[in-house]
Formats: sequence, structure tokens, C-alpha cells
Amino acid sequence: MNLQTKIKLEKQSNNQIDFNSNIFLLGSCFSENIGKKLDYFKFQNFQNPFGILFHPKAIDALIKNSIESKQYTEKDVFFHNEQWHCFDIHSKLSCSSKEDLLNKLNSQIELTSTQIKESTHIIITLGTSWVYRDINTDSIVANCHKIPQKQFKKELLSVEAVSNSLKNSLSLIRSMNNNASIIFTVSPVRHLKDGFVENTQSKAHLIAAIHQVVKNQSFYFPSYEIMMDELRDYRFYNEDMIHPNQLAINYIWDIFKTVWVSDKSFNIMDEVDTIQKGLQHKPFNPQSQSYKTFLQNLEAKKRVLQSQFPRIKF
Repeated sequence: MNLQTKIKLEKQSNNQIDFNSNIFLLGSCFSENIGKKLDYFKFQNFQNPFGILFHPKAIDALIKNSIESKQYTEKDVFFHNEQWHCFDIHSKLSCSSKEDLLNKLNSQIELTSTQIKESTHIIITLGTSWVYRDINTDSIVANCHKIPQKQFKKELLSVEAVSNSLKNSLSLIRSMNNNASIIFTVSPVRHLKDGFVENTQSKAHLIAAIHQVVKNQSFYFPSYEIMMDELRDYRFYNEDMIHPNQLAINYIWDIFKTVWVSDKSFNIMDEVDTIQKGLQHKPFNPQSQSYKTFLQNLEAKKRVLQSQFPRIKF
């Protein structure tokens, strides 16, 4: 008896991910879930330089500012709740020092510009079509930083607005890098604070817009559909019933790996996994000869792997 509806996906035939790839991940928190997997298996990757960005306008702004080499100044930051913030970034980048924040912003902009130029794969995860517009400046922000709601107007981006934003992001990336594969996906995290109907409408706008722009070297990976259809059960959610749990993340990663990672990389991933588990091993007796031999063998495996792929660091 088949108790699951499966999404049929074919192996990506061109520009597969391997240990020579350079992967750039942007967007909603699900991009960080995939990023952690890439980190664990030691693929070269760069994640969310401005922290988690939930909507396409915020991602578009980061790409535009990076390619145009924007220099952040005092007018771009503000002080609130004993920290300096910027409306373009996630709160985790906020600082107690204005100078530190500006240095961080400009450093990350420079790194992002370099990454866009050098990436072989760019993965963009969209989380929501709902945005907040600062009434004072009439500009859409990436994060409200717990400033009172009355300062913002909440809006739902239309399919056309999302599509135009994605087209602009693609055009900007292609102006610097015409070879990278760009992979769009929609986060399976449910934004239920917006409301159940509102969340569904928001995701629908994202999915419709992505399918309007996906062509040539841009692609769609159905993270959202896998969660909603293949993993249609609350046992695949965290206790908040909103975020996918580790079992779900592992499941979606396995499908992503099957579709996008080259078959020749699987054996190397197994070797990395063996080393990673060895590094996490806690011995009963750290002074025993058997454990010393275990560590020697582990170091030998690391040397062999790093001789093949010098970028891999443990």
C-alpha cells in the first residue's frame, strides 16, 4: 500500500553541484537549513550576508546594492532599543556600535559582490509576499527591528510585483555572472501570524511569479510542495507546528541532493560524513591507545581528502 504521494523529479543534467562548485544562498530561513547541510558536507558556500531575508524585494535590494557597490553611511542606520540597526538587514547583524555596524554592512556588500561574480550556483529561497513599508520614507524594509507597527504599512506584493522583482534580480546577476545556475525555491515555513488564508495567498503569489521568470539557466526546486504533499503530517514539524523539523529537512535535502548534486560526489560526501562523525565522537577513555589510534586514522583520512580538495577544512 502506498501511503504517500511522490513528486517526480529528474536529475539535473547540466552544471551539477560538486566539490569544485561555489554556492551562494540567499533568502528565507530554509536557505540556512540547506546551507547547514552544505557546510556539514564541506561544499564551498556563502550564506545570507545580511541575515535571513524573507521577501523578494529585500533580496533584490541586496543584489542591487552589492552590484552597484553601495557604501552605507550614517543616514542608513538608526538607534533603537540600545542597538544600531539597518532596515536592509536581519536583526542578528545589529550592533551596539554604529561604526561596527557600518563596517559590517560595507564589508558584507563587498563580499556579496564578489560572491555573485564567482558563484557557480545561486539558491534563492522566498518566504513571503507580505512586506512592511516604512511610512516615513515610503520604502519597503527587510526587517522592522521591533519598531512599533504604526510606523509601517503592511502590504501584499502582487504576482506582477514579485515577478518584476525577480526579473530585476536575474538581470542584475546576469550582468555580472552569465554562467551560474540560479535555483529558486519557496520556503515550506508557514507564516501563520499573517493568517492561514493570507499565508496561502502569499505562497501562491511567490510560486506563480517564479514560474513566470524561470527559464534558461534558472530553475525551480519544489521545497514547499515536498513539505505540503509528500510530508503531509504534523510529525514533520517542530513543536511550533510552523517550521519543518530535522526529519523533514533531512528528507528535502536528500531529494535536493539527488536532483542537484553530482553522483560522483556521493562517495566523497560519505567520506566527509565519516570524518565528521569521528570528530564528534566522545571516547570513554581519551588516554587509551585505541582512541589514539582512532585519532591517527581520522587524521590520515582528513589528509587524503584534503589532498584531493584543498578547500575542504575541518
